[in-house]
Amino acid sequence: MAESASELVSQTILRLPMRPLILAVFFLAVAVAARAAHNPGIVKGTDQFEFVYQVKLPEIKGEARVWMPLAKTDAFQTVTEEKLNIPMKWEKVQDRDYGNDICVIYPQPADSGKTVEIRYRVVRREKVAYSATEAEATHYLRPEKLVPMNETFRTLAQKAAAGKSDDLERAKALYDHVIGRMRYDKSGTGWGRGDAMYACDAQTGNCTDFHAYFIALARSIGIPARFAIGATIPADKNEGTIEGYHCWAEFLADGRWVPVDISEAWKNPKLANYYFGHNPANRFELTKGRDLVVEPEPASGPINFLAYPLLEMNGEIIKPETTFTFRRIGA
Repeated sequence: MAESASELVSQTILRLPMRPLILAVFFLAVAVAARAAHNPGIVKGTDQFEFVYQVKLPEIKGEARVWMPLAKTDAFQTVTEEKLNIPMKWEKVQDRDYGNDICVIYPQPADSGKTVEIRYRVVRREKVAYSATEAEATHYLRPEKLVPMNETFRTLAQKAAAGKSDDLERAKALYDHVIGRMRYDKSGTGWGRGDAMYACDAQTGNCTDFHAYFIALARSIGIPARFAIGATIPADKNEGTIEGYHCWAEFLADGRWVPVDISEAWKNPKLANYYFGHNPANRFELTKGRDLVVEPEPASGPINFLAYPLLEMNGEIIKPETTFTFRRIGA
């Protein structure tokens, strides 16, 4: 029987000497990407779409503030704000550590029931491994509130990566370990916060939990890793509602950031090789990082991660009605 494209890529990578491994992610995965193009969940190359972020405020009683992400242009997405409808007092700030743009809204009782709407036009490119800086490497070895570094993660990571010679091979071993240990399951309580200890113990969760666990493992053995969050743009239709956020991770190997999407790999095993080294074009990134420190600061402290808006009223967190919709351009 003929070998699949993904099997050929995997075997080729395993035969390569240590130094060129990162190039394997960059070039040899072309065969896998070509195959992935036929999967309804993947858009290769580039994607273009309008993305509408809409929030309906509840009844405002007393002092209230809202923190919302404002998407930015980077090396893989060009973002244009086509419409910015915020019919109340607001300001744009940046978080201290990651430089995310954040909209802080100060609604009054007269703003009860009003709708905030941001309409983006986005050109997104498929993400592959890309250059990093030494400063970034140091920053992304630090623990976070829900992504600690401890002996539990270190022991698990060392066992999973035993016998691997460099960071790309070790990260691939951790990636496979997470896929094998975790189960995508949003039942019960505790999931969805990106709590690495919860994920380790429960062995279930959503994308935040999968990637928090991976990042904790990677950092525990000296591999810098980081988190980003946004949305998946459906590939099988050209407009509609997007059901929730999506997140992913990146790790540093041989001077490059390598993207991974482990929860999607778990749900689509035939694309597991693709998702190690790629982030498809049908993604929209809203923010980077965890424990976002902003001024003014929420009463609840640094923001765990920011995709949906954070609304605090009289010191309590309230979940406003939030809707993501999209329309593909040129379809």
